[in-house]
Order: sequence, then structure tokens, then C-alpha cells
Amino acid sequence: MTSITSIELNYLVFRYLQESGFTHSAFTLGYEAGINKCTIDGNLIPPGALITFVQKGLQYLEMEANMSNNDVEMDEDFSFLQPLDIITKDVNQLRQMIKEKRKNIQKDKDKDKNKDKDKNKDREVDREHEAERGRVREKERHEKEEREKEREKAESNKEPEKQPEELADGDMVMDQEDKDAIGHEENGTSIGPEPMDIAATSTQASQEACEIPGSDVTILEGHTSEVCACAWSPTGSLLASGSGDSTARIWTIADGLCKSGAQNSPLNVLVLKHVKGRTNEKSKDVTTLDWNGEGSLLATGSYDGQARIWTTNGELRSTLNKHKGPIFSLKWNKKGDYLLTGSFDKTAIVWDVKAEEWKQQFEFHTGPTLDVDWCNNVSFATSSTDHMIYVCKIGEIRPIKTFSGHQGEVNCVKWDPTGSLLASCSDDITAKIWCMKQDKYVHDLREHSKEIYAIRWSPTGPGTNNPNQQLTLASASFDSTVKLWDVELGKLLYSLNGHKDPVYSVAFSPNGEYLASGSLDKSMHIWSLKDGKIVKTYTGNGGIFEVCWNKEGDKLAACFANNTLCVLDFRM
Repeated sequence: MTSITSIELNYLVFRYLQESGFTHSAFTLGYEAGINKCTIDGNLIPPGALITFVQKGLQYLEMEANMSNNDVEMDEDFSFLQPLDIITKDVNQLRQMIKEKRKNIQKDKDKDKNKDKDKNKDREVDREHEAERGRVREKERHEKEEREKEREKAESNKEPEKQPEELADGDMVMDQEDKDAIGHEENGTSIGPEPMDIAATSTQASQEACEIPGSDVTILEGHTSEVCACAWSPTGSLLASGSGDSTARIWTIADGLCKSGAQNSPLNVLVLKHVKGRTNEKSKDVTTLDWNGEGSLLATGSYDGQARIWTTNGELRSTLNKHKGPIFSLKWNKKGDYLLTGSFDKTAIVWDVKAEEWKQQFEFHTGPTLDVDWCNNVSFATSSTDHMIYVCKIGEIRPIKTFSGHQGEVNCVKWDPTGSLLASCSDDITAKIWCMKQDKYVHDLREHSKEIYAIRWSPTGPGTNNPNQQLTLASASFDSTVKLWDVELGKLLYSLNGHKDPVYSVAFSPNGEYLASGSLDKSMHIWSLKDGKIVKTYTGNGGIFEVCWNKEGDKLAACFANNTLCVLDFRM
């Protein structure tokens, strides 16, 4: 008899959690159950395998409980058992239940025999009544159709007279819209109604008009598993990518227009192997990466708990080993002397890059550390599955600030360009804005309907290269929308509704005028922040995990679940 092993069952549960969007739960199970060591080929497992497996198990138990009872017809037997009965009772108990229920049914049948004749008569009368009702309904329907035809005929005779009036109405609507637009311009804003919700129908039309053809896109092939992270060098034409295939890669992207066709020759890509030999070992997944400010060093974080620092030539410069679980987030400080990592082991570590050793480990969270972000060169924020946010400082043994208020896992924390405001987003369907001067959040942003996965600040406002533009915050959610917020008022500016599946990533263009979003629906949209409309869109062949702009703002990269990256030109 075929039996399922605990490894196979763990893998099915792992896949179920992934498919249901429980990313962190899947990470936890995968790590503790050693999913990375199992030999199952995930490509052979169809979606929804666990549900199908359980369903078939229930059906089998139903069959087994019924097969030995041949004294009564089978077709009634399957209504005797409920799923909970099948799960909680053994086969003998189920058979006993079926026997008792059959006896009761047989008694009821004997009682009902005498009434059958009367019932048959009643049925015949009912049938006659039903037939009569059917005839009445048919007659009513026919009369209704006749009335409709007469009405249509009458209206078509009147239509020529009405046309001038309808045209006038149309003109009046246009005039009103023009007046509204002029009014907003006079007030010094071109944002439109607040908040603005982009209608699905107009979005669909604009997507078709703005679709970037495949001939204008460069596809980067070479990874052998999903590409979950990508980042442009802040100083050059290098693009880094991290994948589930235990490698990171540094791609040299030529200047000028992107062209169609795969780009995977050895001349323009460096492969940074995180394991010797086999390159599909899950414990070496590259989960996160970040360039230092000079663009001279690339740091990668891996599922094996190690951070690695590489040169632009692909040389491994340092391996930083102290975490006892996967690294989920990793960031350089602005000065480039410290690297910060956050891990599944509930801690954050600051590494002294020059000394190639850890400087301080921060052990405050009671759950895995999901994200980290520097405020300045010596202090930073961390977030966790424990719903908490801590602001820590090198040399301090306790957090210098604690922010509590979220009711779910805090997926992301980001400081604004000046380091004065901290934004966070959570599985509790809210984003919040915090300030070091007060304990409670400054704004509680509650317009999403599902978990918020990512947030990004605009590169605008005081202290940025775009000081005359308003500072805003973008949030990306599992509800398939991106929302843009006025952070001064804590109000929604736009709801950008162009995606059909969860949005995993958003990125502002360097000039702050455009926002790119990437979704599991395989599409990347580029939105104009002047009017909240899609100006460009590209559809690939896999879900998108991350999107990013180069420093000039004329190229965009996206990484996909189908093992590829794409690079496309952006010129308006």
C-alpha cells in the first residue's frame, strides 16, 4: 500500500502556505522542516496539491466505509457522512454509523409505503398546476415582449427630435470638466479629486495604448530559479540580481536603447556562487542584496544565514557569519563602513566592514526580524513578525525608541530622505508614519483591504534633489492596488488600480515624477504622479518580485518568477 512520508507532507503544506500568500509562515516551516534538503522536484507538484490530496482522502474513506455494505443501494450512503466524521472516526465507527442510519431510513420507508399512493396523486395534481402556471407565465412573457416592441418603435420615432438636446448635454459635461481642471490649476495643484480612484475601464484602455513592445526590452537569462531581488549600482551601468538558484549575478547593461533577445553571454555577466558544485540548494537562496554608496561593493544575504561582500569584479571579499537563520534584509549605511542585517533568528547585527567582523548584535524582537533600515550612519530601525518596531543605536544596549501599534507582522520599515519620519506597513492592513518625538504614530493610513507588503518614500521634498516637490509615500498591497499618500496630512492622494494580483514592489523614478509597480499578475506599470495614470506598461512571463530604476532614471529593471530579469528604456 502506498503511504506518504512526513517529508512529502511537509512539502505539500509548505507549498500550500506559499500559494495562499502566507510568505513568512512558509519561510518558518521551510526552515524548521528542512524543506531545502528534500529531493522533491517542485515543478512536478501542481497548484492546490494539498487540497486535492485531502479531498481525495475524504472520498477514499467514504468509499471504504460504504463498500462492505451491500444490503442497501449505494447512492444514498454518501450523504450519511460529514467531512468531520471521516477525519475524526475510524472505518469501523463509520460503518456502524452508516448501519444505524440505514435502519432508521428503512423504518421510515416502511411507514411511507402506505402514503405513496396519496403522494403520487398529489404529485399529479401538482404537475397539472405547474403546467398551468407555466402557460400563464409564457403568456405574460409574450405580452411583455409585445409591449417592449411597441415602446421601442415609439422611441425610435422620437429620437431624431432628441439628438440636439443630447449633444448640448455632452457639451455641458465637457465644459464642467474643463472648469474643474482650470480650478485645480489656479489652486496650484494638478492632482485632481482627492483621493483619486483610477477606474478599471479607463486603466484597461490606457494599458493597451501604453504597452511596451517586446522589441524594446532586453531579457536577461541565466538564473535557474526565481529571481527575487534586483538593484542597480548607484554609480554605473551594473545591475545585480539574487535568485533561488544559490547565485547572485552582476550584469553589465550597455548604454543606449534596449533591444529584444536574451542577453546571457559570459562577457556581460558575473556569476557570484554561494555554494560550490550544485547550484540549486535551497539553503543558499539569495534573499536580499544592496550596493554600497560608491557602487564598489555588493552585499548579499542568503538563506544559509551568511552575509557576503563582493567586488564589482565578482570576487568574494568577505563572508560574515553569526546569524543562526536566514537573512531577510540587509543594508549599507551611507558612509559605507557598516553593514546591517536582519534575520529569522530574531536579531539584527551591525558588521564592521573593514574589520570583517560583527560589531554589535541587537536581540530585542521575539519573532523573526523582517526588515531593517538606517536612519543615519549609527542608528536604524528594525521590524518583526512580533508586531514591534525598534529604533537602535550602535553602542546602546537597549532600543532608543520603541514603536508599538501594529496588530500584525510588520513587513517593511523605511526612513524618509531626511531621517525624520519612519514609515511602516503590516499584515494588519495598515501603514503608519512615526516620529522620534512621540510614542504614538503620527498617521494611521487605512485605505487598503489586504496585507501591505512594501512601502517607499518619494525622492522629493526638503533635503533631496527635488526640493520643490511634495514628499509622498507609496504603499503596495495584496489587494492589487498601489496607494499614494500625502504624508503631511496623512491623506490618500491616489489609488492606482491597474493590477489584477498582489503588488510586491514599487519604486519612484529619481526625479520623483513617476512610480513603477510590479505584481504577481506578470505586469509592470509606470504611473505618472501628475495625474495618477499609467504611461507605460510591460507584461512578462512570470510574477514580478522587484522593480528598480537606474540612477539616471532612463532604464527600469524587473525580476521575475520565471528565472529572468528584464531591462527596458524609459523616455517620455
